Amino acid sequence: MSQQVSAGNRHPPSVYNVANALTLARLALIPLFVWAVIESGLVDSGWRMIAAGIFMLASATDFVDGWLARRHGLITTFGKIADPIADKLLTGTALVLLSSVGSLPWWVTGIILFREVGITVLRFWVIRFGIIAASHGGKIKTALQILAIFWFLWPFPSPVDAVGPWIMGAAVLATVVTGAEYVIQVIAMRRLRSRK
Repeated sequence: MSQQVSAGNRHPPSVYNVANALTLARLALIPLFVWAVIESGLVDSGWRMIAAGIFMLASATDFVDGWLARRHGLITTFGKIADPIADKLLTGTALVLLSSVGSLPWWVTGIILFREVGITVLRFWVIRFGIIAASHGGKIKTALQILAIFWFLWPFPSPVDAVGPWIMGAAVLATVVTGAEYVIQVIAMRRLRSRK
């Protein structure tokens, strides 16, 4: 997708805008999140709450920056590149940390990271031919991943904490299904272009 120009404005939006600032803020929150998780060891309840709060704050910027960019014509090339990178770094960091302390099986982290990195690479590859917009399923997948990670971070009492693995299971399923759908769309796009 080329830089969008709002109606009545000949110039593309400046890279210095609030949507991109929120994306950068998300990246800046990742080291703070890592620090909070390490301090907690996923044992100390206070630090776990702080880590979960930082994660949710950073995740919220993902929804807000995209909404602002679309609503106010602030979509830039920088934003299109930095936003998905920030998303994957935040989610990937959280998953790796959870697995490293034994709270989450490594195969779960591996499946999600493989899908996310693979689809991100595909997005940049097909950007020359067109943009495949985020699907409704993709948004559900993102929401499930965020909720599942939050559930593993927050010190929920038993038996409430037992809900976490079920949410993560739903997130893994949505991750795999939407990844397959995206690959199918990319193949269809390439075939359509090759016929022209």
